[in-house]
Amino acid sequence: MKPFIYITRKLPQAVIEPLKQEFYVEMWEKEDAPVPRDLLLQKSQKAFALLTMLSDKVNEELLEKADSLKVVANLAVGYDNIDLEAAKQKGVVVCNTPDVLTDTTADLTFALLMTAARRIVEADRYIKEGQWNSWSPFLLAGADIHHKTIGIVGMGNIGEAVAKRAKGFDMEILYHNRSRKPHAEETLGAAYASLDELLAQSDFVVVLAPLTPETEGLFQKEQFHTMKKTAFFINAARGPIVDEEALTEALKTGEIAGAGLDVFMKEPIDPDHPLLSLDNVVALPHIASSSTETRLGMMNLCVENILAVLNEDKPKTQVK
Repeated sequence: MKPFIYITRKLPQAVIEPLKQEFYVEMWEKEDAPVPRDLLLQKSQKAFALLTMLSDKVNEELLEKADSLKVVANLAVGYDNIDLEAAKQKGVVVCNTPDVLTDTTADLTFALLMTAARRIVEADRYIKEGQWNSWSPFLLAGADIHHKTIGIVGMGNIGEAVAKRAKGFDMEILYHNRSRKPHAEETLGAAYASLDELLAQSDFVVVLAPLTPETEGLFQKEQFHTMKKTAFFINAARGPIVDEEALTEALKTGEIAGAGLDVFMKEPIDPDHPLLSLDNVVALPHIASSSTETRLGMMNLCVENILAVLNEDKPKTQVK
């Protein structure tokens, strides 16, 4: 019997064809709904490989009964849905999809920044609802982006790609990271700052840090209080990095000017969430890497990693 592979979301047949040539493949057939937990646990017990989404918890409960499992290929650059220590103890290789989505995510992050600052969503709604009756000097006036200061929290590859875009807008670039980035400092003119310095000086605070025990809950009331009242908060990283109650309060009281959010504490977010009622919030459904070209590239990389591990070769992007 061929080794069994389970895929937790519907992917194009052309993408998974290389797997089907060598292995027995099953796939959850819904594109817009996660695989039920009980079904994932059941399939994992006999799977040699899992191709997972961020919404799939690959934790100790799953791993302890997955005796045949050799590799988990996560369709994301992040892997906070996977218990790495438990996987290591079981000898399971964990792979992600870095690099292939860097520029696409940076594009969306900067678009989110621009959309929030220039009130693009409000303006679109304004004209479509028939409210545009005349021109006035401050009609939907937003904030400039050029020659402002951007503060990037989390200066990995995506952070550096966002900094490149900011440089094209003649922005001053600050960054806060676990380690210094000499290359970004030399080539982009980025300046390292403490978190408090970055928050106090930046006109746009952009969060691109991974979700770790150190970054979870990093942004609380105190951090928003430190920001300029004219500043915008952009989160294209992970929702749990931010205390959403504190963010909501800061936006309601004018402690900060606005926010652009691609991620939330709980996803999908409740349509009645207070953040979604605010005009100074632009909200997106976690689509930073969602271009057709990039998502196909991520899928293909997952397939390549699975094939490599099951054929006892070295995977391209194993999580260290």
